Amino acid sequence: MQQKVLLGLILIITYNISFSQTAVDSLLKLGNTFYKKSDYANAAQAWEKAAQLTENKLARNTNYSYAASAYASAKDSTNSFKCLDIAITQLGFNDLPSLKNDDSYLFMKESSRWKKLLGYIKPTYTTNPKAVKVIDIDVINFWKAYDLVQKSPAMAEKIYTENYINNGTMALQFYYLNKIATVTNFVYIHSLKKKYYSSIRANTFKASQLKLVFQKSFVNLKKIYPDAIFPPVYFVIGKLNSAGTVSSDGLILAIDQACMSPIADTSELNTWEKHNISTFKNLPYTVAHELIHYEQDGMASDTTLLAAALKEGMADFIGELISGKSANERLLTFAKGKEKFIWTDFKKEMYLDRAYNWIANSEQETDDKPADLGYWVGYQICKAYYEQATNKKKAIYEMLHIQDYKKFLEQSKLDEKFK
Repeated sequence: MQQKVLLGLILIITYNISFSQTAVDSLLKLGNTFYKKSDYANAAQAWEKAAQLTENKLARNTNYSYAASAYASAKDSTNSFKCLDIAITQLGFNDLPSLKNDDSYLFMKESSRWKKLLGYIKPTYTTNPKAVKVIDIDVINFWKAYDLVQKSPAMAEKIYTENYINNGTMALQFYYLNKIATVTNFVYIHSLKKKYYSSIRANTFKASQLKLVFQKSFVNLKKIYPDAIFPPVYFVIGKLNSAGTVSSDGLILAIDQACMSPIADTSELNTWEKHNISTFKNLPYTVAHELIHYEQDGMASDTTLLAAALKEGMADFIGELISGKSANERLLTFAKGKEKFIWTDFKKEMYLDRAYNWIANSEQETDDKPADLGYWVGYQICKAYYEQATNKKKAIYEMLHIQDYKKFLEQSKLDEKFK
C-alpha cells in the first residue's frame, strides 16, 4: 500500500502546482522527500500543513487523507484519527476503498473510532444497475457562466471560477484538478473555440436523456461481472483534452467532447480534436468505457506501458461487450492491415515507463497515424485472452484483477497470434 500512497501524492503535487500554491507545493515535495526515506512522521507533518493551506476543498480533503495514512505508518494513531476526522466529517472525503485497502491502518481498524469514522462515509455507488443517477447540473451552471462571460469578457476568469468551478459538484472539482488545471488555461482554450462551443450548446443538454441507454450497458455488465458496482454519471464541460475520467464520486464525462455533428463548427479545432471529439451517438460507448475503469480498483499498481495499455484497452473491450461498440472504433479501423507492425513497435517499449508514447499522446497525432494506439494494443490482448477462455465470466473477473501483467499477456497468446 505504501507505493500506492506515494503515487497518489505525486499527483496531488501536480494539482497544487496548477493552483500556483507555492507554499503548498513546497510542503508536499518536502513530505515526499521524507516519505521516500521512510520518515513517516515528518512526512505526515508536512502534508498536514499543506492540507491546512490548500484552498480547493477536494485537494484539501485528499491531502488530509494522505497525512492520516503517513501518521498511521508512523504508528501515530492520535494524529492519524485527527486528520481522518477532518477529511471525512468536515471535507467530505468518501474514498472508502482506499481506506480499507491501506495496510498502514491495520493496527487501527479494530478500534471503535475507526468504525465510527467509516460509518460517516456513505458509498456513492449502488449495486443496482437500474438505480444509477445521471447528473448534469455542472453543464447547466457552465452555460449560465458562459452567458455572463459574453457580457463581460474581461471578467471571464472570475465569472467561471465563482459560477462554474467553485459552484460545481465534487465530480467537477475532481475533473478540474485532474484535467483542467487552471482557470486561466480554461478561459484561454474557450476563447480559441468560440464557434465550436456556440454550435454544440443544444446537444450538451441532451446527455441526461440517454439514461435508459446507459442502463442497458450497466445491466449487461452485471450479467457478466456480478461484483460490478455502479456510480453516478456526471456530465461537465472541459477544455477538449479529456473525454472522461473516474473518481470516488462517480463517472465524469466531458460532454463537450461528445458533440460532433453536421452543425458543429469545427473550423477552430486542431487535428487531434477533429479526430477525437466523438459524436453524440457515441456517448453510450464512452460511458461504458469509463464504467469499466471504475471497476478496476482490484488491479496491481504498475508503471509499465503494458499495464497502462491493458487498463485502457480493457475498458474498450469490456465496454464493447456491454454496449455493443468500442469507444475507440477509429483505432480499430486504422489498425486493419497494420496489426503486426503496431504490435512489433509496441513490444519495444512495453516493459518500460513509456505510456506517454502510446496513451494520451495527442501531440504525436498526425493525419497518417492516430494517437492513443496503446488502447488498441490493450484491446487486442484482452480480446485474445477472452476468446481463448472457456469460462467467460471468470475471464472478465481475471481481467479486472490482474496482478501480473506480463503473465496475463503470455496467457493471452497474442504474440503467438501475430507471429
